[in-house]
Amino acid sequence: MPDLIRPSRPRVVVISGGTDGMGRALALARAERGDTVIALGSNPGKGRRLVEDGAARRARSPIEFIRTDLSSVAATRAAIGDIAARYPTVDALALFANRQAPKRIATAEGLEQTFALYYLSRQLLSHGLAPQLRRSDTGVIVNVAGVGTTRGAVHWDDLQLERGYGMVTAQLQAGRANDLLGVAFAAQPDNPIRYVLYHPGFTRSGDLSPLAAPMRVIIRAAARLSARPVGESIAPIHGFVDAPPVAPLTAIDRDKPVPLTLDTLDPADARRLDEATRTLLAAIPAESAPRRA
Repeated sequence: MPDLIRPSRPRVVVISGGTDGMGRALALARAERGDTVIALGSNPGKGRRLVEDGAARRARSPIEFIRTDLSSVAATRAAIGDIAARYPTVDALALFANRQAPKRIATAEGLEQTFALYYLSRQLLSHGLAPQLRRSDTGVIVNVAGVGTTRGAVHWDDLQLERGYGMVTAQLQAGRANDLLGVAFAAQPDNPIRYVLYHPGFTRSGDLSPLAAPMRVIIRAAARLSARPVGESIAPIHGFVDAPPVAPLTAIDRDKPVPLTLDTLDPADARRLDEATRTLLAAIPAESAPRRA
C-alpha cells in the first residue's frame, strides 16, 4: 500500500521494538503524521535519540518512549498496565521487537530469550492491550515476522530449546509461533480487532550488535546488494494502520497474500500453542512497573 495514504484522524499507535530499524522508522513517520506514538524498547540512549529526532523533525506529535525489557514477562505486563492506565483507546499495535542470540540465553524468569522476546512479548501485548484496541473503530495489530516462510517448527516438547538450541532454530520457532498467535487471536469470538501477519522480506534494518563481527560484515554486504530500504518495507504498514483489512486475519509475505490454508497457520496448532502459552504465563508472577525514560 502506498505511503501517501493519510488517516482521517490521528491514531494512538503502540510500537514494540520502536527504537531500531523498521520500528524506529514507523514511530517517526507516524509522529510526523500527528499520531500519538508510544515506543517500547530497552535501551534508554536509543529511546532518548528517538524522542529527540522526532522533535528535530518537527513531528506534529511528540513520541513517548517507555523503557522496558520485553524479554521479561513481568516487565512487559507492567508496560501494558502503564499504557492502559493512560490511554483508554489504542488504535494500532505494531510488533517488531526481536534480537539475534548466537548462544542460548536464559532470562531471569527461566525462559529462552528469543522465545520470550520475539514471541511471548507479542502474545502479551496483543492480548493485554486488546481492551484498548476494542474501543477503537479501526483497531489493528500488525505482527512483523516471517509469515509465508515454512521452514522451522514449534518444538512442542522443548519450547525453551534446552536440548537443541541454535540461533536459526530459535528464530524460526518464534516466527512460526507468531504465525499461530495471529491465527488464535483472530479466531476469538466477537473480536473486532484485525490481525495482520506481515513479512517484509530482507530489509536494511535491525540491531546486529549481538552477532560476531564476521557475521555482521556478511549481513551488511548482503544488505547493500539485495535488502529492501526501510521506508519501502514499512510502507504497507501505514495502509494497515490507516485502513485495516476487513478480514479478521490477513497474512502478507513481501506484498503478496499468503493463503490461510498454509500448514504453518493450522488452527489446531494455534489452539495448542495458545493453551501452552497461557499455562506457561500463568506460572510467572508480575513485578513492579518498568522505569520510564
